Amino acid sequence: MAVGRSSYSKTAITLHWLIAVLVLGNIVGAVYAEGLPDAERGAIMGIHKSVGITVLALTLWRLVLRLKAGFLVLPTHMKGWEIVLARATHIGFYVLLLAIPLSGWAFAASPERPLIWFDLVPLPDSPLGKAGRGFFHAVHGPAAFLALVLVILHILGALKHHFLDRDDVLARMLPFLRKNRADA
Repeated sequence: MAVGRSSYSKTAITLHWLIAVLVLGNIVGAVYAEGLPDAERGAIMGIHKSVGITVLALTLWRLVLRLKAGFLVLPTHMKGWEIVLARATHIGFYVLLLAIPLSGWAFAASPERPLIWFDLVPLPDSPLGKAGRGFFHAVHGPAAFLALVLVILHILGALKHHFLDRDDVLARMLPFLRKNRADA
């Protein structure tokens, strides 16, 4: 496993932002759908489920890239607690980006309600019974809420690095922020 990288690949950056947009859109869509009539809610939730499966696949791709590439070098000014918080947040994201779609599949895919990815590819039914599906249904929403909390922490940390620490942490995911190397 390589260590000591100072930037993300274009693929990693694209996956980061694509997953972020899909997850936040999926959360907004699910909350919006709550008050709708059954037919409209069902249509939105069909898209929600397909986007969730897409997030799962993209997260697996991102995780493979991350495991192959290793961790980035962190700025030397970071304190021990900041390093622990940064690493825990990233690990938490990967856990949740796997757990949220898997829990959704576990409770939503049944013989009574088959899960078909964007009406193209049927996915296997969950092997769980009613009690097991109920457990994962109870986990799904709070896990999404926890993901939102991590998103807020993540954004605040990135802004702290950019505006207070004035380092390149945010620029690693937003390459247009990188300073012109010719000026150095």
